[in-house]
Amino acid sequence: MTEKWLSIVGIGEDGLQGLSAIALSLITQAKVIVGGDRHLAMLPKDDQREKLVWTSPISTSVEEIIQRRGQSICVLASGDPMCYGIGVTLIRRIPVSEMTIIPAPSAFSLACARVGWSLTEVETLSLNGRPSSLLQPYIYPKARLLILSEGKNTPAIVAEILTNRGYGGSTITVLERMGGTHERIVEGTAASWSETEVAALNAIAVYCIPDPGVIPLPRLPGLPDNAYHHDGQLTKREVRAVTLAALAPTPGGLLWDVGAGCGSISIEWMRSHARCRAIAIEQNSSRLLYIADNAATLGTPNLQIIEGKAPHVLKDLSAPDAIFIGGGVTAMGLFDVCWEALRPGGRLVANVVTVEGEQTLFQWHKRVGGDLTRIAIQRAEPIGKFLGWRAMAPVTQWVVVKSENDTPL
Repeated sequence: MTEKWLSIVGIGEDGLQGLSAIALSLITQAKVIVGGDRHLAMLPKDDQREKLVWTSPISTSVEEIIQRRGQSICVLASGDPMCYGIGVTLIRRIPVSEMTIIPAPSAFSLACARVGWSLTEVETLSLNGRPSSLLQPYIYPKARLLILSEGKNTPAIVAEILTNRGYGGSTITVLERMGGTHERIVEGTAASWSETEVAALNAIAVYCIPDPGVIPLPRLPGLPDNAYHHDGQLTKREVRAVTLAALAPTPGGLLWDVGAGCGSISIEWMRSHARCRAIAIEQNSSRLLYIADNAATLGTPNLQIIEGKAPHVLKDLSAPDAIFIGGGVTAMGLFDVCWEALRPGGRLVANVVTVEGEQTLFQWHKRVGGDLTRIAIQRAEPIGKFLGWRAMAPVTQWVVVKSENDTPL
């Protein structure tokens, strides 16, 4: 049986007195205590044991803990260590069989207790050490958001994002230092938020209220075309919705968006779930700016963007769960590289609008099968005083799933 040498104890603002007997015994028995200045200050002043204060970057401290494997070490953490906490970082490097984790109530649990919300009916996210634009997909009418702050400026940043999105009437409740003697609650609205004296340790509760006439952006695929900045290289709304359905994103899945244009496919893949990941590959340098701008505006700032021409820029990328080829299907060797990289059970979807592109898809279809579909969309547009149908360029789509026993070609 593996010896448990590392303990991670969640601790609240009420310090040691709020801990259980088990948590206190783990702290008492440890030879080395790890934590931030705030947590280490909660220990008795005459505590002579070795202390390790978190460094920046924190990876240095993690390595120091790993080098002491087998020693009796206790890490003091805020609230629930497995809720955006240090426990998540340590578990990537140390097996859970070697540690004991004792959580205290998370900031989200405490916030729900203060504002009277059901934890199962709220959206939770952290802006601590993360881009503030991650907030964007969570904004919709009547949404209840709980946000972990990076510091005292985060509430004002959240208020500005809400106001710019047309949700200026949203209520904001800032919950400072919950569970301690210095706890304070500050309330206001996004558009009129002016509170500057906010404690660095805070969480934010938001109830989203749209301004009149604001049209919500759904997380489902098929955002309006005007949601994107582009130079014409945009998969149109109807085709985009069909394409995302064919790609079938699942949480945690990685997409290669080859010939990404303005990034609409990879952005909507990532919007479908917070854990979805995507890599946008585009050779046109001006379109790279569109992709970055659209990703930030639409709440997917972690979209990985790579400049270069497929297939040679694909060689060292992480193996994808799905691949979309929206441009350059006629590039020599593209299919072979994509098919070999694709995980078994993964999906490959390619869209073309040219005869040459169709011929390429037909050859690929002959090699590995799949389904070919012609997508023809017509939109009603004014013709003089009347309406008439204007056809968009038909799109030929090929969809294939790589079976578990498929071998590289």
